[in-house]
Amino acid sequence: MPSIGRSIRLYLADGTPLGLVTGEVLNWTGHVVAAPRTRLSEALSREEASRSGVYFLVGEEAGRASVYVGEGDCIADRIRKHAKDEDKEFWERVYLVTSKDSNLTKAHIRFLESRLVEIIRDNGRASLVNGNQPSARLLPEADIADMEFFLEQLQLMLPTLGLDVLRPKPAIPAAVPKMPETSSYTSAANIGTPVEIFLTHKSTGVDARAIDLDGELTVMRGSIGTNAQMTHNSYSGLRQRLLDEGKLRIDGTLTRFLDDVVFESASAAAAVLNNRNSAGPREWRLQNGITLRDWRDSLVDGNDVQN
Repeated sequence: MPSIGRSIRLYLADGTPLGLVTGEVLNWTGHVVAAPRTRLSEALSREEASRSGVYFLVGEEAGRASVYVGEGDCIADRIRKHAKDEDKEFWERVYLVTSKDSNLTKAHIRFLESRLVEIIRDNGRASLVNGNQPSARLLPEADIADMEFFLEQLQLMLPTLGLDVLRPKPAIPAAVPKMPETSSYTSAANIGTPVEIFLTHKSTGVDARAIDLDGELTVMRGSIGTNAQMTHNSYSGLRQRLLDEGKLRIDGTLTRFLDDVVFESASAAAAVLNNRNSAGPREWRLQNGITLRDWRDSLVDGNDVQN
C-alpha cells in the first residue's frame, strides 16, 4: 500500500531559508522554531521561547553532527545559560520545540527529553553531547501514547528544517535481494530496494559489506578496514570519532566495525575503511562486480548494466 502524503507548513520569518524558520504539521499541537546562533536573540525573544519544551543545540565536530538535547520550563532561560557556557561552544544552530496549546507539563518534557536522547543514541546519526541519559518521569498510559505521537510528528518535521538526527537507520531486511552474478539485470526493478555492496582490498585486508538504501550507505557490523594510513584522509576526524564512540575498534593493523554505521556518502564510508581519501562510488561494488557508480547511473538512464 503506498504511503500517504503529508503537508508541512514552514514560515521563513525573515524571508530567507537559513534564517529564523518556524514549522508546523496539520493536526499537531507541536511548534518548532529553528535559527542560526547569530539569530539567537531574535529566536529567544519570540513568545514560544518562554514556554516549557525541549530544545536542540546543533553543531559539527570532526565531520560529524554533534547534538545537545535539553528541556526547561522556560527554554529561553536555559538556552541563554548554554550560550555563555564555554563547554558548549560547539553549536551553531538551535531548535526550540514547544506546544501551541501550552499543555506540555514538566513530566511531559522530561519524558520527551529522555526519549529524544534515546532515539539519537540508537540511530547513531550524531554524537550526543549529553553526558548521561536523562531520567524520564512516569506518565499515565494515555499520556505516553500522546507523547509518542508528538515524537512521530517531530521526526517528520525536523528533517525538513535541516536536522536529521531523529530519522531511524534504514530498515534493512534480513535477506537482501541478490543480483545476477554475470548477466545484465533490469535496474528499474531494483529502484527503492536495498542493494548489497562490497569493498575489498586484499593488500590491506579491507573486507567490508554495506547496504545502499534510500540514498544512504550503511556499513554492516563485522566489516574490516585497515589501520595503515598510506595517504591523506579527509575523514580521519570522523574515523577517530567512531573509534571514540566504540563503533570502530583497532585490531592490530586492521579496524573492525562493532556496529552498523550509517554514512552520508559512499566516499566517507570508503575513506574510513581504507584510512585514506577514496572515490567511494568507484570502489564499492555489487556482488556481480558492477561498481556502485555504474549501478546508480543505470537508475537514471533506465538501462541494464553489463558486468
